[in-house]
Amino acid sequence: MKMKKTAFTILLAFCGIITIEAQDNILDLVHRTNDYFMEKYSDPTLDTYVNKRRTSNLWTRAVYYEGLMALYEIDKQQRYIDYTDRWADYHKWTARHSVHDTDADNQCCQQTYIDRHIQSGMQKDLSKVKENLDYQMSTNRYDYWTWIDAIQMAMPVYAKYAKLTGERKYLDYAMNSYRWSRDTLAGGLFNKQEGLWWRDKDYVPPYKESDGNNCYWSRGNGWVYAALVRVMETLPKSDKAYKELKKDFILMSRALVKCQREDGFWNVSLVSPVTYGGPEMTGTSLFLYGMAWGVRNGILKQKDYATVMEKAWKAMASCVHPNGFLGWNQGTGKDPSAGQPVTFTSVPDFEDYGTGCFMLGAIEYYKLTKK
Repeated sequence: MKMKKTAFTILLAFCGIITIEAQDNILDLVHRTNDYFMEKYSDPTLDTYVNKRRTSNLWTRAVYYEGLMALYEIDKQQRYIDYTDRWADYHKWTARHSVHDTDADNQCCQQTYIDRHIQSGMQKDLSKVKENLDYQMSTNRYDYWTWIDAIQMAMPVYAKYAKLTGERKYLDYAMNSYRWSRDTLAGGLFNKQEGLWWRDKDYVPPYKESDGNNCYWSRGNGWVYAALVRVMETLPKSDKAYKELKKDFILMSRALVKCQREDGFWNVSLVSPVTYGGPEMTGTSLFLYGMAWGVRNGILKQKDYATVMEKAWKAMASCVHPNGFLGWNQGTGKDPSAGQPVTFTSVPDFEDYGTGCFMLGAIEYYKLTKK
């Protein structure tokens, strides 16, 4: 599929920021990575085996389906829907483990359940999604999201369901939970002065990297950045929650620009290159996802982010092997040391979430160039 030569693309090419040929290649690389994944994991119902058995609606696979839903928006191939519905049907459109599961990781799959319900003309059964969200809300607790990854895994589920049903209580619950993680947990996991997030209570000061800098894990910040996008896109711009999240989004965006590497990637420890410094694909993809969305929606200024995004895209494109395998993908974990060494040829413990991150970033950038 070739991209239309829009004024935006032509302008960037004229300024020497990006070539039209490079833009034409975005979807080719997205298709290559997704085809690799769908062929390798042709049966979406099969459990995963990384040290132990896990059902295939775990968070890593759920992130892949976030990317696949983004691809379907611009390339409506029936096989994407068949693959997704086979997976969701097998898991009975239910949070991982049970409707009483309050672990954000196990709620992540419900983002795609809601998306498919809407795409199908409200034909899918979301009764178990409602039961799961209602159960957690009935506990009157807002302190479940004790690690920042959880914000991406669960917060968009509540926001999407609030928009679908028109019931504000789901969004209000998500916002209260978000504020607890941001402002209260360990004194607040969001350092508003630096615009970046500590991963959990183990990394707030006095914890420091060996060079004396704070530890801000790249992909963890990427999860929050993506969550802000995925919640804001469910809300009208006049909504008070939108305005609150937009403020945090802008602070993060400005901070991320400052710590991008010259090669377009971000280090796994964002402001501490001495800590496993080097290319890393997943955080980079999520940052491009957020920036492209922010520019496309008028929150971020194109002139301030065009070069940053182009460098990020070139870095991401360099991760794709001829067969679609993605290199520079940090394995699962909670900090910069996880899955090291991260290289172009190293195989992460799970491939699915990396593919999802890559597709989210690449597709949002593609949509921006077509604006």
